[in-house]
Amino acid sequence: MSTHVSHRDIWYVGHVQGVGFRAQVLGLARGYDVTGYVQNLTDGRVYLHAEGDEGEVEAFTDQIAKSLDGHIRGEEIKTFTGRRTCREFAIRR
Repeated sequence: MSTHVSHRDIWYVGHVQGVGFRAQVLGLARGYDVTGYVQNLTDGRVYLHAEGDEGEVEAFTDQIAKSLDGHIRGEEIKTFTGRRTCREFAIRR
């Protein structure tokens, strides 16, 4: 496992809270070699932090966009490289 990995932070806007969005993202994460977390924000958005190989992170976040497009109206994305900070993928409260 590399010490430097791709990081992607995404803030999702839309009907993304109270619809099982985080649980579905967690289920999708199990199909990819990614770590990180998904979390509801107080302003109604959902925040995703994903880490791993660039291709895995991209495939994972692309699958979220495809699978949950009915809930997502917009997203803000920040991508960078850095040290791994998460050991697993989880839902944060």
